[in-house]
Amino acid sequence: MLFAAASLPATSHASLLSGEALDTAANVVAWLALIIVPVALISAFWIVHILPEKIAEKRRHPQLDAIKILCLLSLVFGGMLWPLAWLWAYTRPVLHKMAYGTDVASHQSHGEAISPLHDAEVESGPALEASEANARDRQPEVDELKRRIRSLEMALAMANDPSRGGRARTGDDEE
Repeated sequence: MLFAAASLPATSHASLLSGEALDTAANVVAWLALIIVPVALISAFWIVHILPEKIAEKRRHPQLDAIKILCLLSLVFGGMLWPLAWLWAYTRPVLHKMAYGTDVASHQSHGEAISPLHDAEVESGPALEASEANARDRQPEVDELKRRIRSLEMALAMANDPSRGGRARTGDDEE
């Protein structure tokens, strides 16, 4: 009997839902596919593309601003520049270390926006005092250079003045 019952054809259904429930489920899937999934994918794309920026900030990379710009350009160019930004964030800036003696830089706090003139801000504290002392130490040297420039300008003017025995310059003269 069990065999006979199992061999009888059973009705099949294409979906577990039917009628109004099937329409509701289709609407939910459509909303997910059209709105929620693209927003989630764009958010994930954005998060992945700012990772080099975050890494460079964490490692106190001295070229952080350039890495940020490269990350933004990578968004514009569909991610083509992102691997370059990632590699740049992990590199040690050798030339910066040769020039400044360190391969790390102090960056502004997270909440503070970078202004166009943030590099031109007035120094204060020990750095300002050291630069003023350096300028005072070099003042005699600067005065001597100014004196030499004035004397050379006067000698050049005398050499080109025909009333003082010099020769007048014409447009045909070669230098």
